[in-house]
Amino acid sequence: MDLSSYRQQISIEGSQLSYLDIGTGPALLFGHSYLWDSAMWAPQIANLCKSYRCIVPDLWGHGQSAAVPENCHSLLDISEHMLALMDALEIETFSVIGLSVGAMWGAELVLKAPTRVKALVMLDSFIGFEPEITRAKYFGMLDMIQTAGSIPPQLISAISPLFFADNAKVNNPELVHGFEANLARLAPERIPSIVKLGRIIFGRRDTLEFAEQFTLPCLVMVGVEDKARSVLESYLMSDAIDGSQLVHIPNAGHISSLEQAEFVTDRLRQFLSQVSY
Repeated sequence: MDLSSYRQQISIEGSQLSYLDIGTGPALLFGHSYLWDSAMWAPQIANLCKSYRCIVPDLWGHGQSAAVPENCHSLLDISEHMLALMDALEIETFSVIGLSVGAMWGAELVLKAPTRVKALVMLDSFIGFEPEITRAKYFGMLDMIQTAGSIPPQLISAISPLFFADNAKVNNPELVHGFEANLARLAPERIPSIVKLGRIIFGRRDTLEFAEQFTLPCLVMVGVEDKARSVLESYLMSDAIDGSQLVHIPNAGHISSLEQAEFVTDRLRQFLSQVSY
């Protein structure tokens, strides 16, 4: 499915945000993973756009979106930018489907505009504090990227396995090689945004502290082989959020929307069919 004809641009805080707008019906706002872009959701969009209006932005500094706006310093700021997008499209109510950082800013958006978000899906994410050990590790990587002005080959070798299931290089070589090639050819002007966003993500506040405010339907999904966000973290979120559903995604790592596209799409359809708009 060629999604390029559904691509739009909007200026927010002086920077151009690129997004897809496809389908009709109740609105779904998608959030993709760090170091990926809206194409990560292609299998789900192809299916869900038959029943829903899918709004799929590229995060700042990713895909076809421009640099992170100067006054953007937190995931709350990003959630406000996404709310501004929905305001511009005159979409009053919608559900949020986020993977990794997409779910992190999605949770902030729920807290910011609780009456507007009808349901929240969090895949392969954690909305609590980044654990100290991984935060230190990722900040170290970001320092290396900033110094190099690129993502050096040895770092690509360290980053890539974090995103995929154990045997992805054998079972899904095109996906792995495509991701690694994209990291290797990142334009130098993208690096400051990638570094800034990384620091925002891994230095985020603990949104799980406000778990009692997540009174909307919530679905938590996690790849059982996810190395970037553990199954335990999804358990913690599911336990904290009253009435939430927890689903394990078999044979999937962090990018479960592509590694187990059909399974994820089916579970999203099931969940969304129960949401009243």
